[in-house]
Amino acid sequence: MTLTRRKTLAILGGGAVVAATASAGTFLATRTPEKALAPWDTAGTYEDPRLFALSHALLAPNPHNRQPWLLELSGNDDFLLHRDETRDLPHTDPFHRQIFIGLGCFLELMSVAATLKNRAADIVPFPEGEHGPVARVSLRSGSGVDPLANQILARRTCKEPFQDRAVPASMVAALEAFGAVITDTAQVAQIRDLTWNAWLTEMQTHRTLKESVDLMRFGKSEINANPDGIDLGGPFLETLMLAGVLNRKDQLDPASTGFQEGVKIYREMLAATPAYVVLTTRSNARRDQIDAGRRWLRLNLETTRLGLALHPVSQALQEFEEMQPHYREAHELLAKPGETVQMLGRLGYGPTTPPSPRWPLETRIMNG
Repeated sequence: MTLTRRKTLAILGGGAVVAATASAGTFLATRTPEKALAPWDTAGTYEDPRLFALSHALLAPNPHNRQPWLLELSGNDDFLLHRDETRDLPHTDPFHRQIFIGLGCFLELMSVAATLKNRAADIVPFPEGEHGPVARVSLRSGSGVDPLANQILARRTCKEPFQDRAVPASMVAALEAFGAVITDTAQVAQIRDLTWNAWLTEMQTHRTLKESVDLMRFGKSEINANPDGIDLGGPFLETLMLAGVLNRKDQLDPASTGFQEGVKIYREMLAATPAYVVLTTRSNARRDQIDAGRRWLRLNLETTRLGLALHPVSQALQEFEEMQPHYREAHELLAKPGETVQMLGRLGYGPTTPPSPRWPLETRIMNG
């Protein structure tokens, strides 16, 4: 979980933070992981239209920030998208459904970005079957810039409490092109309880908790060395690390003070949710999952355009054994018979949040 300045103060108290920060001096003032954030600055700096589009695509949201994409360039205008199986989440995502949704987000962001170079992306999913490449993509001359393209670099996932402020009906109508928006007070309360109980289940199941903890990157050095997973960085978090309060061992111990404070913080965040958005599909094939990811990406760009914040809270949709009661409840609440709920997200007004670390494009190209 990401801890902001406000959350850090809640854990340690202002005096401890100030004292630790003062003793660390200049060290803590230079804790931004510039190397890990550089892909946000270099997006769009490539002449090759494919690399131009792909340099934006790698900024797409994806589960646990695993960035499960590998790219194989072909000819002058084509490339294959492969799934990097070393980046799977076997405990929280045993059937790789969320991973494929993330790959769908990648494809849609690539397609949107390509229009900035007057290119349209022809996407053929699974050209060699579901065990081969995820997609074959060809760029051709297109017509017109996607109206959401200007939101690419501003898009974020906001893991913070939202304001106690309703989402206007006009915005709800705009967003329902992508999914079902839920604003009814009673329904929102039901879903809020569901997301909280599902999150607790993931945290209280050792193997799923460990999967997240193993992917935590503690501090600037770890984030720069491995700019994926769950980044825990910045001056205040590194203050906690220097003080010995924030470490991997305690994050894996539900009895520790740091873990328990984190639970309180997450509960506060989930409670501060005025609306939800739900994406469902009629079936649950790989193509459905890819399509859901493409819709989620456009939803995220549209919320950005509207000044709204979006945060996926899909723990209840995970398919490991201990989550099954919440999975069933989610589908009873949110889907028609036979449908699959692919994504569930918090929706509202939230603060501006920083970008997430990314691997450079060159590290994702298999034959570059």
